Amino acid sequence: MVLIVGLGNPGKIYQKTWHNFGWLVLDLLQKKWKEEYDFSEWEKSKKFKAEISKGEIKNKTIILAKPLTLMNLSGQAIKNLISYYKIEPKDLIVIHDDIDIPLSKIKMVKNREAAGHKGVQSIISELGTKNFIRLRIGIQPKKGKPKNVEKFVLLKFNEQEEKIIKKIIEESIETIEITVIQGLEKAMNEFN
Repeated sequence: MVLIVGLGNPGKIYQKTWHNFGWLVLDLLQKKWKEEYDFSEWEKSKKFKAEISKGEIKNKTIILAKPLTLMNLSGQAIKNLISYYKIEPKDLIVIHDDIDIPLSKIKMVKNREAAGHKGVQSIISELGTKNFIRLRIGIQPKKGKPKNVEKFVLLKFNEQEEKIIKKIIEESIETIEITVIQGLEKAMNEFN
């Protein structure tokens, strides 16, 4: 069983903001897998504090989840899901924005520190391990890391950025598919 989580913040005010990149990718991944693999519709779960979609790929059960906690409490929802479904942390894939990576770049990592990302830190704290896979999606502007990161990650994309974002999302979905079907090493070799 594999749990794939997209990090973001619930609520309309956070839609199309940098910090909701994980949700953007997961929404389009779910839509694609719904057509290709008959994944379920999104279902809100109070028990898990998340929206869930389930399906199977090559006899492997996969759960997609968008925590409905705020970003900095994402670990609570993930801990609930992992405990209930008895999923090993190594079978967790977390998709999130990363201010330390330039926009248009993505990076697959495993067993790494949070590097200042509060959503990721919440997961590490709740699970008591960093031994899970992360798809880090670069959001750093061309002019470098902003002075006020907390403010920047809540800004909405402009039209020019949306074109770049579309390409990043496509690449992110391809990376996740390769990871799930062919393994992490293959994905890392191809996209890192």
